[in-house]
Amino acid sequence: MSARKIKIKQENKSNSFKYLKKAEDNYNQMLTALNNNNYNAAGTLAIQCGISAADAVCVHEKRVRSLSQNHLDLCDLVKSISLPEAKDKSNVLKRIISKKNLIQYESRSIYKNEANEIVKGATKFYQWVVSVLK
Repeated sequence: MSARKIKIKQENKSNSFKYLKKAEDNYNQMLTALNNNNYNAAGTLAIQCGISAADAVCVHEKRVRSLSQNHLDLCDLVKSISLPEAKDKSNVLKRIISKKNLIQYESRSIYKNEANEIVKGATKFYQWVVSVLK
């Protein structure tokens, strides 16, 4: 059985820093939202930070980014990067993205401990991407 094909777009390596800038903006606002006890916003920004950071590292390392509507495909793309930490970091990203439905579409707000958890994961992933792009 062959692996599922992920829809991708070719990108110039230099664009990785544009995606990193988006991730940085979301990262900074995520921390502000968390500090202001705005847990839903912190969660949403954590997800966006993770997605933009993943785009940055994929463009930097593979010259592609995912076009898939399923954000979990982005995790598979990160996993395929030829870096020793890529598999572990793709799992971190998967945990972040798995909270998207709860945070953005369900009626209840996320709790402080949930916000702290997703922000911790997004921070770990974002900092790894920053270290790769240096």
